[in-house]
Amino acid sequence: MRDIEYIHEPTDLQCGQAVLAMVLGKSVEDIVKELDNDRETTLREMKDMFRKYGVHISDERIQVFSRSELPELCLLSLETPRCWHWSLYCRGVFYDPEHGVMDDFPVSERKFFWKLSE
Repeated sequence: MRDIEYIHEPTDLQCGQAVLAMVLGKSVEDIVKELDNDRETTLREMKDMFRKYGVHISDERIQVFSRSELPELCLLSLETPRCWHWSLYCRGVFYDPEHGVMDDFPVSERKFFWKLSE
């Protein structure tokens, strides 16, 4: 697994595109163009794009309560105070498109993950 290079979401609605870009090593602009979507991404779009580029994503969504429950690499879906939000966890570090590189989850009421593997 290659190192993750942090990417901040260009707009409030592009957290999914930023997560895809970080995992796939692409630019957000390339992801937007390929999805033909510059707004909120769906789970289907996320799964299809990961699979297209050979990244396995689990079918099961798992609720998580602490970082110790997370696998080495996973897509996160977080219920933040503003909205549902895509984020990324990799080897002990949170790469959040809105909040930056963090040691723990951004503030969120409910948290879910899908395991990713290359």
